[in-house]
Amino acid sequence: MKTVLIPLAPGFEDLEAVTLIDLLRRAGIEVVTAGLHAGLIQGARGVRVQPDALLDEVMARDFDMIALPGGMPGAEHLKNDARVQAVLRRLGGAGKYTAAICAAPIALAAAGLLEGRRATSYPGFIEKLGLANTTCVEDAVVVDGKVATSRGPGTAMDFALTLIELLLGRDQRDQVEAGLVRA
Repeated sequence: MKTVLIPLAPGFEDLEAVTLIDLLRRAGIEVVTAGLHAGLIQGARGVRVQPDALLDEVMARDFDMIALPGGMPGAEHLKNDARVQAVLRRLGGAGKYTAAICAAPIALAAAGLLEGRRATSYPGFIEKLGLANTTCVEDAVVVDGKVATSRGPGTAMDFALTLIELLLGRDQRDQVEAGLVRA
């Protein structure tokens, strides 16, 4: 079974986090939500989530992917957390998928994972970093090698479906998407 780590920081984007968790689990992927601190983690819009574990308890585990929800100040917390940065570098260095949506690509940039890649984010977030070797685009979802990025809450479903396709293939993505009745 494929495994995905979703770190949850205070101020995460509610829609993105819940959409990622829900759709990946619908696909049969083991999703482990990990809080940066103990107890409930509150999103930017007030949704409170009880993570499956503390990040400290699972950060040494081998995951197939780490997926970062955006939101502010959640993305800043992910960027500035040494544990998140260590997991990003370890998984990225091992050829595993790293993924981030909305403002969270700033955490990928801090880990050096956007170097020489095409990427997207919430308008202006990665552009303002002035990354000389990163090509910023406005596509809804961008996959460059083992790095996936997306624009924001409105692209969360497409992003989650893309992550399913990366891990399990097009047939599984299509099966999950058909169950969503997306017209």
